[in-house]
Amino acid sequence: MSSPRTIVVVGGVAGGMSAAARARRLDEHAQIIVFEQGDYVSFANCGLPYHLSGEIARRESLLLHTPASLASSLHLDVRTGHRVTGIDREAREVTVQTRDRTFRQPYDALLLSPGAVAVRPPIAGLDHPAVHTLRTVPDVDALRDSLGGLLADRPTGSPAPRAVVVGAGFIGLEAVEALTSRGLQVHLVELADHVLPPIDAELAPLLADELAAHGVDLRLAVSAQAVEPVEPDDVPAIEESGETGSTGAVTVTLSDGSRLPADLVIVNVGVRPASALAREAGLDLGPTGAIRVDADQRTSDPHIWAVGDAVEVVHAVTGTSGPVPLAGPANRQGRRAADSMCGHRTTPQASVLGTAIVRVFDLTAATTGANQATLQRAGIAHEVVHIHPGDHAGYYPGSETMHLVASFAPDGTLLGAQGVGRAGVDKRIDVLATAIRAGMTADDLAELELAYAPPYGSAKDAVNMLGFVAQNVLDGTMPQWQAQDLDKAVATTLVLDVRSRGEFAAGHLDVALNIPHLELRERLEEVRVAADGRAISVHCASGVRSYLATRVLLSEGFDARNLSGGWITLKAVHPEI
Repeated sequence: MSSPRTIVVVGGVAGGMSAAARARRLDEHAQIIVFEQGDYVSFANCGLPYHLSGEIARRESLLLHTPASLASSLHLDVRTGHRVTGIDREAREVTVQTRDRTFRQPYDALLLSPGAVAVRPPIAGLDHPAVHTLRTVPDVDALRDSLGGLLADRPTGSPAPRAVVVGAGFIGLEAVEALTSRGLQVHLVELADHVLPPIDAELAPLLADELAAHGVDLRLAVSAQAVEPVEPDDVPAIEESGETGSTGAVTVTLSDGSRLPADLVIVNVGVRPASALAREAGLDLGPTGAIRVDADQRTSDPHIWAVGDAVEVVHAVTGTSGPVPLAGPANRQGRRAADSMCGHRTTPQASVLGTAIVRVFDLTAATTGANQATLQRAGIAHEVVHIHPGDHAGYYPGSETMHLVASFAPDGTLLGAQGVGRAGVDKRIDVLATAIRAGMTADDLAELELAYAPPYGSAKDAVNMLGFVAQNVLDGTMPQWQAQDLDKAVATTLVLDVRSRGEFAAGHLDVALNIPHLELRERLEEVRVAADGRAISVHCASGVRSYLATRVLLSEGFDARNLSGGWITLKAVHPEI
């Protein structure tokens, strides 16, 4: 009888522990050893911001498994505080370093799950004790200790502690919400020109408004340059500025010259693959530094597999390769790698959509597939549609407006979608992610049969409406123009505003002709004179009434087109109006 195989897993959490657990279920007799350099082998890193806020009260809730629980339930040999420092591919051994010794461990199959490391931006003073990141259990422990010190025994009426969060991505926004809920005055700094860069730019102002409504000071298109201790001479200037909040322990200097006092700084500007071990072992890496793997997660060495944030994946829409640091793909990769290592039937790695979601106070923002900027960079032709439906039937109490954007290929294939709203966004993005994975088209979305009752949706669900609108755009029933084309529309066409007179009075384009859509048929000659042979760019509040008006104009021989998303989208893209 042959001796049991030895499977060595480097790194725990999502990918590594999924692989180890699956391998045990497939091979009861294998020796499975997990080396984790940190103190925690299986924790819910996505829950860290919610422990920081106090919503997840018990720290233990984040610790999904311990070495003892994994040994008991799965007979896994899990060793924390063990750092793998080298791979001898010829001998099939890894070098392991602990606090007390260094040793070599043979393997038959090796799985790398090293994860990612936080990008360290070129900001002077990042080593100051007031500066933190938010990626690990020790990170959140340190942050909670700092918050406890700042908030303990504060006299009534004393200035609120200040925090500066650098990076307005998913983790940055979650950190902002957590700190605000704990009573801090928060400044959010983002290098891009809008918050949450993965979503389409026209949705970002909704998030910016929500942040402002909760007292967050948003600084866009600037970077942090330095973190410096507050000097005594700085205090009078800070106090005289009239801003509320403490004078802070440090000052964060921005690229525009602004200086923000802060008691606490959180820097989360992205991650990079932790692929140094693989590189030193001579494994193939992609141009982003991520580990190259095949459809079964096998690296360029037939005895080594890799999963998680450190590996290169293919984007489902663009076909480009690079890391996608998300827990869902990492867990699935771990399962697939274990199947391959154990000779089990595998499901080849699917391309990745990058589906993600975040709560921003009372709003939800979610994305799947490719956004417009990604499609443009990839040179992929597409049409974009915007809709603003309710999350459930409008006649049932409590309906909330959702803002959905979707991109379609010329043949109708769905390429990407984003959504922002107070309710129902998660459900629709999940449906749309499934639709992209299935290669569905606008016609398919129009025909989807989704659960309907007034408290949950509408007979024509928002997903159906995206399909309907895209069908009309793609087959020419509804020619459209985009908010980004405003200057061209103003310069070369007649802008026709078909909202009510009251809506028009509350805000409008100076050049627009206002004819409420119910009056349009009786005032066509007025439109003809005003257009004077030009095309007509029609808009209403959301795009529905202007669609009806556009159809009337087209049937009467006018060259007309409808503004996608209406005045709501126009204001988001052009806040100056």
